[in-house]
Parts: sequence; C-alpha cells; structure tokens
Amino acid sequence: MLERLAAVPALAQRRPALAAIALGLIAACAYPPLHLWPLGLAGLAGFVWLIHSADGWRQALWRGWWFGWAHLTLANNWIATAFTHQAKMPEVLGWAAVPLLCIYLAWYPAFAALAAHLLARNRPLWAFGPVLAGAWIVTEWLRGWVFTGYPWPPLGLMLLGTWEVPGLAMLLPWMGTYALSGLAMLIGVGFLWLVTTGRNRWAWLPATVLFGWMTFPVMPGLFSGDSTLRYTLVQPFLPQSEINDPAKFEEQFRRLTRLTAPGGNQSRIVLWPESAVPDYLEEGYPERFYLQMTAGGDPVLARRRIGRVIGPQSTLLTGVVNLNIGANASGIPAAVSARNSVMAIGGKGQILGGYDKAHLVPYGEYLPMRALLEPLGASRLVAGSIDYLPGPGPRTLDLGVHGKAGVMICYEIVFSGAVADKANRPDYIFNPSNDGWFGWWGPPQHLAQARLRAIEEGLPVLRSTTTGISAVIDANGVVRGHIGMGKADKLDGLVPAAKPPTLFGQWGHLLTIGWAALLIAFGLGQGLWLPRMLALVRARG
Repeated sequence: MLERLAAVPALAQRRPALAAIALGLIAACAYPPLHLWPLGLAGLAGFVWLIHSADGWRQALWRGWWFGWAHLTLANNWIATAFTHQAKMPEVLGWAAVPLLCIYLAWYPAFAALAAHLLARNRPLWAFGPVLAGAWIVTEWLRGWVFTGYPWPPLGLMLLGTWEVPGLAMLLPWMGTYALSGLAMLIGVGFLWLVTTGRNRWAWLPATVLFGWMTFPVMPGLFSGDSTLRYTLVQPFLPQSEINDPAKFEEQFRRLTRLTAPGGNQSRIVLWPESAVPDYLEEGYPERFYLQMTAGGDPVLARRRIGRVIGPQSTLLTGVVNLNIGANASGIPAAVSARNSVMAIGGKGQILGGYDKAHLVPYGEYLPMRALLEPLGASRLVAGSIDYLPGPGPRTLDLGVHGKAGVMICYEIVFSGAVADKANRPDYIFNPSNDGWFGWWGPPQHLAQARLRAIEEGLPVLRSTTTGISAVIDANGVVRGHIGMGKADKLDGLVPAAKPPTLFGQWGHLLTIGWAALLIAFGLGQGLWLPRMLALVRARG
C-alpha cells in the first residue's frame, strides 16, 4: 500500500492535467451537501504541491486552470437543474452550461497559480504557500465583482462547520470571506507539511486543534441572545412547476394564509419568500395587468386581504414583481422593464417601503448586451421578454416597532461585503429566495453562504424560501431553526439580537486586500525564517 501511495506523485507529474482535475473534484466535496471538509483540505494540499512543483509558468497556469474548472464545475452542478424549469431551452443544455461557464471561472484559480509561480517559484513551501494563499484571496475577490461577479462558492466555505458549529468561520469578523479562503489554502499547505513530517510527535497537534474547532458547538457565552421582536417566517412550498400557473394562485394564497394567520393578534414581522405573491401590488399599471395577475383585479383590494391575513399589528416583508410602465413601439402603455422586489405591507394593506434587487442574475433576470445577443437567439435563456432592472444596492427599511430590516433577495446574499448599508446598519437581514430551481446541491450551499454573511457582518439572517431550506440564523452563524426541503411550514420566535459592527463590517474589502498583501509580503520577505525555526525545534526535540 505504501509503495502505491509513493507512486502517486510521479503519476501526477506525468499526468498533471488529470491530477489537477481529480484534486479539484476532491476539494469540491468539502462544500455542502457533502461537507467532507477533511477530504477537501487534502485536495487543497495536493493542489499546492502540484503548483509548487510546476517547472514553468505555463505549467502552473494550466494546472491551476484544470483544478479550477473541475472544482467549480462540480460545486456549481446545481445550475444544470435550472434548465429543467426553463421551457424555452432543452434540459440537456444545462449539463453543458455548467462546464462552459466554468471555462471562464477557472481563469481565476489559474491566475492565482500563475502569480504564485512567478513570485515565489524558487522559494520553499513555507514561503510559497502564503504567496499562493494571498494570490488566491485577490483572484477570488476579483471573481466576486468582475463582470457583475459570481463568487459562488468561496473556498472559505469549506471551513464553515455544521449548523450548530461556526467552525473556523468564527474568524470572519476579522478576516472576511475571501481572506478565509486564503486561510483554507494555508491549511492545505499545513496538510502537505504533515505528510512530510508525520513522524514528528508534535506534527498532528494542529490537525487535532482543527478537528476540534470544526466539530464543537459555540460556547454558550458567545450567544448574542434574542431581541424583543417577534417573527413568523413562512415556507409555503411552492414547487417551481406550479409557481407561475394562474390556476394555482388562489390555492397558493390559501396555503400562505393557513401558515400565517395564527398569531395575527400579535405585533410581529411576517416573512414570505421571493415569488410568494403573484399579484401586482403597486398602483398605476394598465388595467389589463391587474386583471391577469391580481386578486380582484385591484391592487388595493389585494393588499387589504394580505393585511387581514397578517393582522393589524404586523408588518409583512414579501417578494413581489414590480413593473416599470412606458410606451411600446406603438405608443401603447406597456411594461418596458421589471423589478425583482421586496415590499413592506402594513396590517391595513398600506405600502410601508420596498427594496429592489441590485445583483441580478445574468441570463436569468436580464440578457446582457440584448441588442447583440437577442438576434442570435440568446433571449431564450431569459424567462420573459423584458429585462429586470437593478436597484441601487443595500438599503435599510425602517419598519418602526418591527425594527430596521436589511434585504437581500435570493443569491444577493452570496456577495461578501455588499449585504448591509454601512451608513444605516440594520437590526437583521431578510433573505427571501426561490430555491426551487436549484436541485439538491444548491439550497444547502445557499444556506451556508447566508451563514457566512451573518458571521461576517454580526447580523442575524432570516431566510424564507419557496421550497426550502428556510432558516433563522443568529449573528454567530448558528442555525436556530429551519424548515427542510419539500415542506410547507412556518417558524415563530424572537429575532436573534445583532452584534456590534464587526471589523469587516466597517472596513469591508480593505481588510481583504490587507490580508492578501500581508500573506504575500510574508512569503516573499519573511517566509524563509520559518523552516529554519521548525528545523531548530525538531533538532532540540
């Protein structure tokens, strides 16, 4: 067995692309729903070795690309499921779309590998590792905003523990998500060191500490407690196949009513998911829109019946679609664009405020470069004939006795550093979502990234979805309550208390770049003393 294991490095050098693909797949197993984080960290250890042993910059670049392509393809396999709900496109295209998307995404790990090779190719592992970690932080940060950004998933996600355990993600207030990804890469370097120094009696102590940190729950003293604000969070179970069927609208509303109405005599914040309400609730649209989609053909009537459901002392936050009305080519009033929104509705049916989604999904909610791509048939990728328009970004809704609510719709919650208004910090973040598109892998990963935001910002996140997983997450990232996939149910309780603003919440990605610079500087300048110190310790031990 040992002889076979010893032959692995030689085989990897003969087939570096195949080795990089295998290591990328192994590392992706660290994410939910598998959450095999020790296996994932071992995959990172192999990746570090593969890049460190590259003979030239082209080898380093392509080894990084193949690793990133395989890693991100497996982690994002849930995207393919979305095509099963898109009637305009063949389902099989979904399984091609994911690896095709990752042809682009893989360049970010490739550039990290290239940068580490160019800067530290002749340095020992303990100097090379921090440089690679710092470069990875920078490229993952770039992936989060270049071309509108796609940060799913960050490498640091593998350091998040189970629902009751923050794990090493407890460091997020002082690091941020992308710096935590750099820490994951450093742990991969540590794994590599363990393999080479396994006979040292102290070698496995860091692994033991890591296992304990990733396994044991938060100490009771670290809990932030609860506020005095009551909530009712509803998961109505609206399957994607039924959600846009007008024949199902009243049945869906009755389901929401059944889950929401109990407790209507209390003062509370009621939370419904994205896509929960098909009605057009704003006034001022042409009548034909209301007759098609709105209960009673009247937005005022539709809002009042919602008010009766939630109760006179409650406030509802719910996902809705709002339209922007203009003149079409014939001069007739028509919908020229739309907004994916959350609306705050009071107990009398009055509109108290709203939020428009800022981070829209390219090819899902809008068609980039429509004038160029629509003639080529790319409009078939988008569900409707009009585009959604983005909102202005994080905003806090002041709901009076029902607190100050931050809102992040669906996958907006995955954007580190862009979920809370720093000038008007909320008491909690509401994350309504429709995860019915995203198969088996998507919802648990989505929930996990909401937990990262809670820890990072020191804010509770209340997550209401159409089909699951809905959850209440405290400011430590601990899941206080949840509703599993495929169920219609609700959660009642007190909103967890917020923590004081975190260091990351105040500094944002200045902290990210600072950690990257520190790691790279350490690797280039001071990294050479560490192996000497370790050698001295081993000699004295």
